[in-house]
Amino acid sequence: MTADLLTPASPTSPLVSSGAEAPSPDRAGQRSRSGDHALRVLRWLSPVFVLGAWQLASTLGLLSAETLPSPRELWDTATYLWETQQLQEALQVSIRRATLGFLIGAAIAVLLGTIVGLSRLGDALIDPLVQMLRVLPLFGLVPLFIIWFGIKEEPKIYLVALFALVPLYLNLVAALQGVDRDLREVAASLRLTWWERLRHLYAPAVLPGFLVGLRQSLGSALIALVVAEQVNAGAGLGYLINNARDILRTDIIVVALLCYAILGLLTDAVVRSLERWAVRWRDEGVR
Repeated sequence: MTADLLTPASPTSPLVSSGAEAPSPDRAGQRSRSGDHALRVLRWLSPVFVLGAWQLASTLGLLSAETLPSPRELWDTATYLWETQQLQEALQVSIRRATLGFLIGAAIAVLLGTIVGLSRLGDALIDPLVQMLRVLPLFGLVPLFIIWFGIKEEPKIYLVALFALVPLYLNLVAALQGVDRDLREVAASLRLTWWERLRHLYAPAVLPGFLVGLRQSLGSALIALVVAEQVNAGAGLGYLINNARDILRTDIIVVALLCYAILGLLTDAVVRSLERWAVRWRDEGVR
């Protein structure tokens, strides 16, 4: 009896069930992809659930129109602004400011981040300055930028650039400094050229962190845009908000703020799609 219990079960033993076979890689991959698809659908449905609860609270009288208009009222306001071309003009101006500011900030971030991430001398000279810049308050820079650049487009674009710069810089530096030292030594022993090192060593290692910084940088750019457009704006979403504040139109203010939020969601979705395409080798390596 004791010997039988200690003896490993044979393949034909009833202790080994033929139905407990491990799932094949193809089936596991299909389930993983279907799960990812369901999560992506849920990501887009969650705002719909919030809007439904918001509309219900407004219908039941839990939210007054003066405090927060209902989604139906906001839709009517947005339709009016669109038909009168006010919303299109505001969006065009704000998107142009955000795009120019982000491109300037991203270009400087990539330049400085590459120098600091690959050079100890650059780290010693540049990184302390960027760290000081990182903790400066946004509102404190507004009057200074107005004195330096006037009240036209330049201070708004430069504020956006400044706050788009820092997150991308920090993530890029961390990714470059985190490249495995052994891999660097292998690249040196193989006498790879600068372009070959960039393509085969640094780009795969840095890309995930760079894309995270890109998402954070786009979000910071939109936050800076909201603040910048509150100061002497003659056009844009901030101009709509200022005018609506003067005439106590809460609905227009909320519509403009929702436009900022939608722009943020769209840019984040674009970067997420780029991330899934660019670093798809991570998931392929796991399966």
